[in-house]
Amino acid sequence: MSIVVINALSVPDGAPNAELEARFAARKHAVDSAPGFEGFQLLRPTGGGDRYFVYTQWASREDFENWRQQGSGKAHAPSGTKPVATGAELMEFEVVEL
Repeated sequence: MSIVVINALSVPDGAPNAELEARFAARKHAVDSAPGFEGFQLLRPTGGGDRYFVYTQWASREDFENWRQQGSGKAHAPSGTKPVATGAELMEFEVVEL
């Protein structure tokens, strides 16, 4: 059964949202070859929200955990740069086959 993992990233007021999006765009296909990886989306907040959602889908929880344990599941920022987002919250869901 597939799982979805969502990482909620808080972007403080005045933080450069364009920088956050540019960093994700630069690594857009970095996880594509990970075993069990099924998809990725970066969701931008609307209506005054301050949290971006990083949505990934995996064939199994084991695939996600293997990717995460390899160190690939950690935040990546270009060398010498400060983080753009704070307060990451990880959420996990099973995909219900209807």
